[in-house]
Amino acid sequence: MFQNTLNTTLTATQAKSIESAQAIAQLAVKSAEQIAEINYDAAKEVVTAAQAKSAKLTQLKDPKAALEMFDADSAKEVAAQVVGYQNKVNTVLRKNSKQVANLIDSGIDDSQADLKKFVKEAVAQAPAGSEAFVSSFNTAFDAALKSFEQVRATSQDAFVNFEKSVDAAMSSFQGQVAPATKSRKQIAA
Repeated sequence: MFQNTLNTTLTATQAKSIESAQAIAQLAVKSAEQIAEINYDAAKEVVTAAQAKSAKLTQLKDPKAALEMFDADSAKEVAAQVVGYQNKVNTVLRKNSKQVANLIDSGIDDSQADLKKFVKEAVAQAPAGSEAFVSSFNTAFDAALKSFEQVRATSQDAFVNFEKSVDAAMSSFQGQVAPATKSRKQIAA
C-alpha cells in the first residue's frame, strides 16, 4: 500500500517536473524569437538609413558637406536608436526572466504541497508502534521543506542579480554614448 502511494506520488512529481521544463523551454524559444525579431527590425533600419546616407553622399560634391552629414545630431540619432534597441531587448529578457522565476516559485509550491500530501498519507498508513520512526521522519521532512525555501531564496537572488547586471550594462552603455556625441561635436568644430 505504501509502495503504491510512493509510486503514484513520484510519477506525479516527475510529470510536473517535465511540464515545468517544457514551460521553461517554451519561454526560452519565445524569448529567442522576440530577440531575433528585434534584431531583424534593427538591421532593417540600419540598412535603410545607410542606403539613404549613401545616396546623399554620392550626390555631394563638397567634402565639407560630407563631413557635415555626420554631425553630432547624427551621432545622437544613432545613439538613440542603439539605446532603443537595448531597451527592447532588456524588456524581453526581464519579462521572460520574471516568468521563469514565477515558474520556479510555482514548482516549489507544488513540490511542497505534494510532499506534504505524501507525508500525511504515509504517516496515516504507519503501523502501530512506529511512533519513533514517524517522529524522525517528520523531522527529516521539516528539514526538506526548509531546503525548498533555500532554493526559492537562491532563485530570487539570481533574478535580482540578473536585473542588477542588466541595469549596470545599460547604465554603462548609456554613459559611453554621451562622451561619444561630445567627441563628434569637437571633431566637427
